[in-house]
Amino acid sequence: MTSRSSALSRLLADYGMVVVLALLCAFFSFATHTDQHPTGTDAARQLAASITSQFGKSARVLIAVPSQSDAAAFADTLEATLTKAGVTVVATVKGEPKDARAAMQTAASAGKLDAIATTQASAAWLVFADLPTDFPALGKPPIVQPQTYRWPNFLKRDNLLNIANQIAVIAIVAIGMTLVIVGGGIDLSVGSLIALSAVVTGVLIRDGFGGTDAGSFGMIIASLLAIAASGVAGAINGGLVTRFGLPPFIVTLAMMLVASGGAFLLSHGQSVYQVPDSFVWLGRGADFLSLPNAVVLMVLLYLGAHIVMTRTVLGRYIYAVGGNRLAAEYSGVPIRRVLLATYVASGLLAGLGGVLLASQLKSGAPTYGGMYELYVIAAVVVGGASLNGGSGRMFGTLIGAFTIAVIQNGMNLMNVESYTQKVVLGLVILGAVLLDQLRRRASQRV
Repeated sequence: MTSRSSALSRLLADYGMVVVLALLCAFFSFATHTDQHPTGTDAARQLAASITSQFGKSARVLIAVPSQSDAAAFADTLEATLTKAGVTVVATVKGEPKDARAAMQTAASAGKLDAIATTQASAAWLVFADLPTDFPALGKPPIVQPQTYRWPNFLKRDNLLNIANQIAVIAIVAIGMTLVIVGGGIDLSVGSLIALSAVVTGVLIRDGFGGTDAGSFGMIIASLLAIAASGVAGAINGGLVTRFGLPPFIVTLAMMLVASGGAFLLSHGQSVYQVPDSFVWLGRGADFLSLPNAVVLMVLLYLGAHIVMTRTVLGRYIYAVGGNRLAAEYSGVPIRRVLLATYVASGLLAGLGGVLLASQLKSGAPTYGGMYELYVIAAVVVGGASLNGGSGRMFGTLIGAFTIAVIQNGMNLMNVESYTQKVVLGLVILGAVLLDQLRRRASQRV
């Protein structure tokens, strides 16, 4: 019986948060299940086929959509498909109700319309409310639009990619935080290092590499220097902790203030936005399987970190130091070098997070990274790492980061106010720490 309960405890410890994440996704999928009104190219082709089938190839059709990019693409595809099928497209309106009124007044001189093709948004325009009275020459053309279907807003492809892209910075910085926490430390400076790195990148591009005319080489060098600067800050943290025995909480708290102040001094408290349009490639681009580059980078870094923690001597040393520092010292583990490596890695990854955030927002500002240290620590803790050190996995940290992102995204879709979101997130973090303590006590009794 004891072996069964022990096996169940290990199973819950390894995969409990995966189950929680799956349940959260299922809940938000159910809560956001609603009618979908498609406006993409596939919807345009479906509507074109419906119009051709219902009204024939000799039909006369007017297309009216709002002035939005997705609606414009829908209108262009619909017009091209109908024209290819032999249907006469009298006019294609991409704008406002007044534009549709003008188009119908022009079309009235040429005869009746068989249909007016719209999206769900333009179908509600009042200009279409009483066509027989307002435009008798057009006849009684029906308003046709793509067929609706029911699907969760949460599970829409764009929303899922948005979740992954938004959590990329926190998840990447959480890799370094996992190393530090597993080693028995803490790093409160990562949020300010994100801001410092973003500002350094922007300032170097603006003042040293041509600003908006900077080339790829200049942007890469500026980004690497910014990451290196954060790595130096991480090395200072690690040196003060290992060489002088200062508490990690105090050291990294001081570095948080220093880095934040340095970011404000370098930028003079202003955003640095003089960067080329191509600078957004890392943060907003999507070159591999239409996945955001930030997400691809995040996945690669987690694979590398997982290998380090599970297949290398350094990974075993980090677990040993965090689990029992005295025993690790007696076993010949170079404790100072191991801990220094964790803080340097945390600083470098925070710097990379700052470059990534600057790329996503196409600017660097000293206000970036606010509260990120708490979200990063939350991701690590929710992912199952113990704040006492010695336990934690990269896969768990990734699940923890996505758990936080799913909670925030789901509540946004449900129009939950931001204050309530903070309460919920705080309760989730508290619950994760409580479960960790209960799990530790249970393992001690066994």
